[in-house]
Amino acid sequence: MSSLLAPLPLPEGVRSRTLSIDQGLQMHFLEAGFEGDVSAKPLLLLLHGFPELAFSWRHQLPVLAAAGYHVVAPDQRGYGRTSGGDERFEGDWQASHMLQLVADAAALVQALGHSHVACVIGHDFGSPVAAWCALTRPDVFHAVVMMSAPFAGPPPALEAALAHHKLMQVVQGLEELHPPRQHYQWYYSGPKANTDMWQAPQGLHAFLRAYYHVKSADWADNRPHPLAGWTAQAWAVLPHYYIMGAAQTMAEAVAPFMPTHEEIDDCAWLPEDDLRVYVAEYQRTGFQGGLQWYRCGTDAQLFAQLGKLWGDQRIEVPAAFIAGASDWGVYQMPGAFEAMQTKACSHMRLCQLIPHAGHWVQQERPLEVNALLLSFLEGLN
Repeated sequence: MSSLLAPLPLPEGVRSRTLSIDQGLQMHFLEAGFEGDVSAKPLLLLLHGFPELAFSWRHQLPVLAAAGYHVVAPDQRGYGRTSGGDERFEGDWQASHMLQLVADAAALVQALGHSHVACVIGHDFGSPVAAWCALTRPDVFHAVVMMSAPFAGPPPALEAALAHHKLMQVVQGLEELHPPRQHYQWYYSGPKANTDMWQAPQGLHAFLRAYYHVKSADWADNRPHPLAGWTAQAWAVLPHYYIMGAAQTMAEAVAPFMPTHEEIDDCAWLPEDDLRVYVAEYQRTGFQGGLQWYRCGTDAQLFAQLGKLWGDQRIEVPAAFIAGASDWGVYQMPGAFEAMQTKACSHMRLCQLIPHAGHWVQQERPLEVNALLLSFLEGLN
């Protein structure tokens, strides 16, 4: 399929490729450092989040390859030019559960001809995927970098139900506020979210421009801090793109914060040519493939299953965390940022919040991110 699509505007030394993997996908990925005997090079796997693509790693791929790595960034299950998943709302959405996403990553490693990954690096929803890769398959994933979404670790099996109940109390409590609110992950898990965004009244281009803008450091009101606790009142301080109006769509939630023409012209980290890549890909596919992940993440049974299988286990490989200092995602789950450093990871070697960066940290501040990644990777040798 991807061979019939327009070529992506890639940096020099980066190519686009598709492989069949044994999880039933035709997985499209961007690749750098593919010259020569790639099996002799350490492999880095870069996992994007929502609503992102392999293209989100365009600033990292050539730099990491120049340091001697074989670097691969896939369009994950449900995204971009990867095909073979069930991307219908009424389809097999449970096929996007966390352990399946780990299996997808491991299968890609095998299809590439590697036995293991020197480091798996994930951003946004790709961050917990990377964390679960390192937690459940340390034989394959020898180190992990998480970005923007802290990993608190799976709760002990006996506490999983209690943890989910506590979370649901907050989610339901949001509906009782004045005015009533809703949590974005539960909105994303519903039947209307895909159409709301795909067919946004302002148009897909304007929707994505506003969405990326308002979660970046370009929006001056992003001044995150730890939340007071697990109550609806405490969570209500999160911005509108996390805790939405109860009747709002995401397109409506971000529309008032559309950047001005001057702000768009000044946005060096996401110029119009780059934004058009996202618009073209999501115009073709819609968002439901990525939204299936949220349905799995909010499902009580799947949450309990993870606790039963892996409760209280820790990431035992070297770990790092990188985020923007203006990213509310660091604090959206109270205590996760601290638990990641003290409980979830046995060998936390780096934890850095980058000034003047928001949620899209590897795109907003690529020089700083690349320097931190190279420093962490050098320490693994």
